[in-house]
Amino acid sequence: MMWRKLWNDSDWAIIICTFLLVCIGLAAIGSATHVNQEPIGFGSLVVKQLIFFLANAAVVIGMQFLNYHRLKDWGNIIYGITLLMLIAVMAVGTSALGAQRWIQLGPITIQPSEFSKLLMIICMAKMLEPRIGKLDTFKSLILPVLYVGVPIGLVFLQPDLGTSLVYIAIFVGMLFISGIKTRLIKIIAGTGLLLMPLGWFVLKEYQKQRILVFLNPDIDPFGSGYHIIQSKIAIGSGLIFGKGIFNGTQSQLNFLPENHTDFIFSVIGEEFGFVGCILVLLLLFMLIYRSIKVAYMCNDNFGMLLATGIATMFTFEVLVNVGMTIGIMPVTGIPLPFLSYGVSALTTNMLSIGILLNIAMQRTKYIF
Repeated sequence: MMWRKLWNDSDWAIIICTFLLVCIGLAAIGSATHVNQEPIGFGSLVVKQLIFFLANAAVVIGMQFLNYHRLKDWGNIIYGITLLMLIAVMAVGTSALGAQRWIQLGPITIQPSEFSKLLMIICMAKMLEPRIGKLDTFKSLILPVLYVGVPIGLVFLQPDLGTSLVYIAIFVGMLFISGIKTRLIKIIAGTGLLLMPLGWFVLKEYQKQRILVFLNPDIDPFGSGYHIIQSKIAIGSGLIFGKGIFNGTQSQLNFLPENHTDFIFSVIGEEFGFVGCILVLLLLFMLIYRSIKVAYMCNDNFGMLLATGIATMFTFEVLVNVGMTIGIMPVTGIPLPFLSYGVSALTTNMLSIGILLNIAMQRTKYIF
């Protein structure tokens, strides 16, 4: 009976979009990395990504036999685990590219700040649920802001500005759906704009350089501006139908840095062309649209907040990553959901899909 319900009540649009995005991502990762590796084998990045996708897919199926409302009961424990993970990475984490964001567990490198995105969505949903419709004064915002501010601060200290911004975007999205007064939003936004110049002085030098290069990549074409320039060349050279898989010059000849992670969209643009980019964006749009629909059709506030947080996370990551590759956003370490290589990011995204599907199964009506 449960398997029949799982088949009949699952949101197949979300499942199909996720599957297709992962397949495209595997093709792009395989193409981006095959030049620097031995022929595709058990130790290759594309096979690792495939293994973790299959493992996470099994977990997602198992999640459908549970009730997402139980997450609310574990909210305080999850918050504690989140803080411990973020503190642990500062104490025993490994450094790369000037940041300490990873923990080495045998052959696997995990990024706690990635897992913490979903964990904090759960914690924020628990925190905000009883406050829906009551966020009408600055006093009512103090506890939620402090609650979210601690993990954001820990992530910022790694330093990881990109992930910190993801946290903030998620929090703002969940505040909005919780009914925060428009007056408060205007005051906070205005204050933020006024204080923005002061934020320059707390940025690391490489972060400042990224912003300057975003404004004018040609000031450092062989340094900080190199990523953006090569990315735009890759996407532009793909034209309508692309050069074909394994035939990209920027990615295959290693002109494009981080081509299997942060700049995977550039590989897709070069090798699959404008058509490939549009297909990917349509799949991502449909996934986000369905996530918003799950939130809209949810029968309870906790589920609505969970789905909203996940939809906001996907939306912000897509906008920033794609914008970064075409030069309209500064370079950050934010991955493209389901497409970029990364065990931590893929696991976080798959578990998010598991929660969305669980929420969708428990609503009373289905709408396309």
